[in-house]
Amino acid sequence: MLNCRNCADPITGNYCSNCGQPKALKRVDGHYLAHEIQHQLHFEKGILYTIKELLLRPGRSIRQFISDDRNRLVKPVAFVVIASLVYSTINHFFHIEDGYVSYKEADKSAVGGVFEWMQHHYGYANIIMGVFIALWTKLFFRKHNYNFFEILIVLCFVMGIGMLIFSVFNLIEAFTKIKLMTAAGVIGFAYCTWGIAQFFGGRKVMDYVKSLSAYLLGYLTSMILAILLGVLLDIITKH
Repeated sequence: MLNCRNCADPITGNYCSNCGQPKALKRVDGHYLAHEIQHQLHFEKGILYTIKELLLRPGRSIRQFISDDRNRLVKPVAFVVIASLVYSTINHFFHIEDGYVSYKEADKSAVGGVFEWMQHHYGYANIIMGVFIALWTKLFFRKHNYNFFEILIVLCFVMGIGMLIFSVFNLIEAFTKIKLMTAAGVIGFAYCTWGIAQFFGGRKVMDYVKSLSAYLLGYLTSMILAILLGVLLDIITKH
């Protein structure tokens, strides 16, 4: 009789009855790595299914994720990270200037450096911006019984889809040479506004007004703070 390597209890079968540790670990091979990637990213739950649900029924799907079943959709943080990586990878390989976020200046400064970083790392800048949008969303929809972190989950999902929309338009522009990124920005913005409003019911015009206001103010807040960060860095470096 062997003892469990994890808790030292005796093992009578293939698994420890105390902690569930297997008696013998499977050999690390290609199948093992593929399964681990699927498990960590929850691909077995269906990333294509998640995208479909978020495109067609974002409000209902996210509400169900928060209150009823958290296994049907890919985890929100993993989803927005995957979407960011997809967008950043496509943008890196095709080097398409983004018509949605573009910043150039003649004289180099820290402010310009911050905006240049945002332009070349739009996927990650989008995640940061989502935090500020979540704060404004919490303020405008404060009568709903959702805390900041639950609203942040909403932003992870809808902004992840927004980045995938950018990715698709990026690919189309790369192959057709037709300038589409400005249109992608409008469509992505419209989807995020619609998705947030749908989460909070989406039955009243005011839901969409609040959603639009939260998105715009969140974007504006992130831009103002980016400028202030750049100014602060300029002051520090000049002294």
